[in-house]
Amino acid sequence: MFDFFAQELTYLKGVGPAKAAAMASEGLRTYGDLLDYFPFRYIDKNNFVHISEIKDDNSYVALKGKIINVREIGGRLFDNRRGAGGGKRLVATLKDETGEIELVWFSGIKYISTIVRPNKWYSVFGKPSLYLTDFNITHPEIEEIDAAAIAESKNSAAAQEPLQPVYSLSEKMKKSGITIRSMAAITKNLLEQARQSIPEILPANILHEYGLIMREQAYRQIHHPSSWEEMLAARNRLKFEELFLLQMLVLLAKKQKKQQKGHVFTRVGDFFNKFYYEHIPFELTSAQKRVIKEIRADTKTGLQMNRLLQGDVGSGKTMVALMAMLLACDNGYQSCLMAPTEILARQHFASITKLLGNVSSDDGTHGNVKGLPLKVALLTGSITASERRTLLPALLDGQVDILIGTHALIEDNVRFNNLGLVVIDEQHRFGVEQRSRLWEKNDIPPHVLVMTATPIPRTLGMTLYGDLELSIIDELPPNRKEIKTIHATDAQRLRVFGFMREQIAAGRQIYVVYPLIQESEKLDLKDLMDGYESISRAFPLPDYQIGVVHGKMKNENKNYEMQRFKKGETQILVATTVIEVGVDVPNATVMVIENSERFGLSALHQLRGRVGRCDKQSYCILMTKDNLSGDAQKRISTMTSTTDGFKIAEVDLQLRGPGNIQGTQQSGMLKFKIANLSQDEKIMYSARAAAMAVIKDDPLLNNRENFLLRKELNEKKHGTFWGNIS
Repeated sequence: MFDFFAQELTYLKGVGPAKAAAMASEGLRTYGDLLDYFPFRYIDKNNFVHISEIKDDNSYVALKGKIINVREIGGRLFDNRRGAGGGKRLVATLKDETGEIELVWFSGIKYISTIVRPNKWYSVFGKPSLYLTDFNITHPEIEEIDAAAIAESKNSAAAQEPLQPVYSLSEKMKKSGITIRSMAAITKNLLEQARQSIPEILPANILHEYGLIMREQAYRQIHHPSSWEEMLAARNRLKFEELFLLQMLVLLAKKQKKQQKGHVFTRVGDFFNKFYYEHIPFELTSAQKRVIKEIRADTKTGLQMNRLLQGDVGSGKTMVALMAMLLACDNGYQSCLMAPTEILARQHFASITKLLGNVSSDDGTHGNVKGLPLKVALLTGSITASERRTLLPALLDGQVDILIGTHALIEDNVRFNNLGLVVIDEQHRFGVEQRSRLWEKNDIPPHVLVMTATPIPRTLGMTLYGDLELSIIDELPPNRKEIKTIHATDAQRLRVFGFMREQIAAGRQIYVVYPLIQESEKLDLKDLMDGYESISRAFPLPDYQIGVVHGKMKNENKNYEMQRFKKGETQILVATTVIEVGVDVPNATVMVIENSERFGLSALHQLRGRVGRCDKQSYCILMTKDNLSGDAQKRISTMTSTTDGFKIAEVDLQLRGPGNIQGTQQSGMLKFKIANLSQDEKIMYSARAAAMAVIKDDPLLNNRENFLLRKELNEKKHGTFWGNIS
């Protein structure tokens, strides 16, 4: 059967082999690819302005006029883009009946000089900037137009020109001869050929209930809209479709997982009860108790548990994970906990063995729990060959009950006797395939508990983790005080140093975090080693002890410095973001983050969570330069105004988009073509509700009205989406 969408672009009118090769460099190989290559904006041909009408507050303008001269300027002249010493540039003067404006190019000069010629008429689109007393436009989009058509439109009051689509064009595409106008012509040719070839995949009742236009009409109006209203209706339809299909896949995956056979944890026995009543040094929060009940309910159904445990830094997720692992022990199963770094794995090992009342062995890798016949072990990349020769056979024989480690756990030679529960901490730091290899280590897949300390916005959670059951620890232990977050600039550094001395005098410890290890010529940042020297001068020996930790250190050196800090032998730890996750030193009450404007909100929130782990007041000091950009100012003001991780996550989503947070790029499932999770929350909820209704009425999608929908979903399954958790 002929597949219209799979047809190669070479055969489309207006393309040909050369242009097809250039378009392929942007991933445009077939008719279907081009159909989904949407314009990123439109030029309203009824909204051209005169040059004399350009004002200071103009963002982008569309102009029409004649190029009256073109000149190439070289040498070390002053220009408003590069300042003194600017290089060669091409300058063209555009004139209309009201005035003149200069168009300036600093790159692509050779190519631009071939398409911009004197005495020709052009439409121009760009952002004006004021240089001295005159406006110019740097690197505008420019297209030659027919002077006769301009004259005709001036003489006809009724003349109306449609919105012109503007597509993203790579340099290769431009060099092959593809322009704004020719790209619009190519998509118009495609839509002419596509008549009767774009099937409607959404059921009629959904179109009616949500007021959506037909699919073919949406594609025509998104590429060549007849009005702004028609374009917005097309965008709404295509956004809904994209989010609806994703929700269908997520919900069907969730439904399938609910049918996956799992181990049955019927008993709550001595391990769990003895620990609960004799070893927990504090009262669990009501949120922790609720989550443990949810895990307990999951693990006794006979179906595999797939649960996401979401909780802010310091909320007690590790305690919940440990009690889940004790449930596995009570029922004769082994557990493992995988952490993204060796520091965090060792931290988990130390805290879990301490909670269990365990006395660790000298090498810090094994221990027997006092009063509980349990064996807890640690496996990381730095474990020696002789230690592995002891550990791995013991694991296979069932002598190890709980194994804690890094990605070393997924190696082929790491085999369990009866793995019943997998816990993955900071799961977004692992690749999809890395995570999946853990639940292949038993014939019946183990229960899966994934944890994250980074709160997830609702829309992102519904998308990235919509196939999982969700547990949230939404309260902190009662003895914790809210961390005070302060913004300070370089001019206030001496005051900050004075405050640090006061805290050290009171017996507290301090983190100082830098974004770089060595000086970079490209970034104006204070690097870690320069910072270490500066702090060493302000806090000299023998009165102060300072440690250094960064990602390029050997693990044994890193662990040595961390242990010194934990024992209180050093008062200040100078570090990179290697300490972002998992480092737990309750006596550390001050976090100083240098160049904090360079960090994302998620990293800032994680770093702040390294303090505030005792009943003493803790502080986070955000050091920045004096002048901040809009986004940087927004991040800093968000951090100083709230400690609510969910509010911070929502702002992070708005600023960065879904593809750059929570490691979602690696999953391949958030590469939206038109939807935007930070802007389309209402559409997402509608799409999810529609998907739930379809699955409820027709779980197998066997009904006639769902035939094309099922076909589309099958194609999507083998495309960008696959089960990202399990």
